[in-house]
Amino acid sequence: MPRLGLLLTLYTTLAIAQTVTSLDSHTTENLRGVSAVSASVVWASGTQGTYLRTTDTGKTWIPAQVPGAEKLDFRDVESFSADEAYLLAAGPGEQSCIYKTTDAGQHWLLQFTNTDPQGFYDCFAFWDRNHGIAVGDPVDGRFELLTTDDGGAHWTALSAKQRPEALPHEGAFAASGTCITVQGENNVWFATGGPAARVFRSTDRGRSWAVAETPLAHGNDSSGIFSIAFRDGQHGLIAGGDYQHPDADGPNLATTNDGGATWQLLPAHPQFYFSAIGFTDPHSEDFLAVGATHSIAGDVKGPSTGRSLSTTLNALSPVGPREAIAVGPKGEIVRITLP
Repeated sequence: MPRLGLLLTLYTTLAIAQTVTSLDSHTTENLRGVSAVSASVVWASGTQGTYLRTTDTGKTWIPAQVPGAEKLDFRDVESFSADEAYLLAAGPGEQSCIYKTTDAGQHWLLQFTNTDPQGFYDCFAFWDRNHGIAVGDPVDGRFELLTTDDGGAHWTALSAKQRPEALPHEGAFAASGTCITVQGENNVWFATGGPAARVFRSTDRGRSWAVAETPLAHGNDSSGIFSIAFRDGQHGLIAGGDYQHPDADGPNLATTNDGGATWQLLPAHPQFYFSAIGFTDPHSEDFLAVGATHSIAGDVKGPSTGRSLSTTLNALSPVGPREAIAVGPKGEIVRITLP
C-alpha cells in the first residue's frame, strides 16, 4: 500500500478521539491569532483590526476593533491576563505594527510601527510580560528582529550582526502567530519556508543564532514550516506543508530532542498541511495540530488520532491538559477536547 494510503487508513481507524465544539464568536472576520491565559481567559485576533476576549471558558466572546486599526490584520496576539495583551499586525511597511492594552481593550497604545517599506513582520513571542521578541521577513538578506525589555515601551531592532542571514526568497509565515516561540528565560526559535525549511535557535535572547535544516516539505513560496512549539529547552515540534495543497502528502511534521540542533520526521502521523501545532501538556509529549482540512492529536512516540475538519482552522492555544482553543476564517472558534 502507498505510504499516504497507509497513513489515511491509520488516520481513519483512529479518527474517534477528538471532540470539536463550535463556540459563538459574534464575528465573521478571519481569525489568525489566539492566546490563552488560562482555561477561562482567552484572547483572539484577526482581520479588520479585530480582537476578541472571553473570561468564561469560551461561553461568551466579545469582539471589538482597535480604534484607528480597522484596516490592519492582527495575525498574532499574546496575553498575560484578562486585562493585558499585545497585538501584532502583519503586512508590508507600516501595516506591520504592535499594540498593547492594560485595561481589557478600553484603550490601546500603538507601541511600534514598521517604517521600512520592505519590512513585513510575521509573529512575536514573550518570555514574560516585559521581555519579548518579534521576527520579520528578511530585509537586505537578513531576518528582521525586534526585542523589548520594558513591556513594549521600547522595541529595538537587533543590529545587522545579530540578525541571521537568509537564503534568497526564504521567509517566515504569518499564518498562525506561531512561527516563533520562546522558552525559559533566554531560549528562542523561529521557523522558515520557501527554498528551505529551517529552524533558527538562540540561547541568549537573539544576540547570537545557530540554524538547522529540517526534513519538512519546502521548495516554493507556499511551503515550509508554519508553526513551532517547545515544551522545554530540548523537546520541540514543527509543523507545516504547502498551504496551496493542504491534502498533499508531507513530510509535514518533525520533532527534536536536542533543543533544535537536529530534527527527525514523525512518520507515524498523517502528513496533511498544518498551520499550527502545540503541546497540550508541558509535562508530556501529547500534542495537537490544526490546518486547512484536518486536525490531529498525537504523542511524539506513538500514532496520532485525527479528525477531518468541515472548516479551516488557522491557530490554536492549549488551555489545559488535553484541551485547546482553535480559531479560523469567518469567525470560527472551536474548543478541541481529548478523552
